[in-house]
Amino acid sequence: MARRLLVQRQSDLDIQAAALWYEDQRSGLGMRFLSELDEVFKRVESNSKQFPQLEGEVRRALLRHFPYGVYFVEGPDDVVVLAVLHLHREPDMWKSRT
Repeated sequence: MARRLLVQRQSDLDIQAAALWYEDQRSGLGMRFLSELDEVFKRVESNSKQFPQLEGEVRRALLRHFPYGVYFVEGPDDVVVLAVLHLHREPDMWKSRT
């Protein structure tokens, strides 16, 4: 059953910062990051249980071409994105957002 995806404000700031950084590195790369992230969001919405649980109820979906993880929890009617973080820079930061 597909659930509504809710992106918390801090997660949105994570996304904006990453997209801007990639765009600064090479024109169009920020948009490629956002496009891949959108695909991951669709997969999470359609079947969130396909992604492994890390701790407690928190699950993580990985992007394929960028070293980022989407950390989220499932509710009865929605999926809440806690963080979108680089996997090599403070990868446990999501724990402070649960």
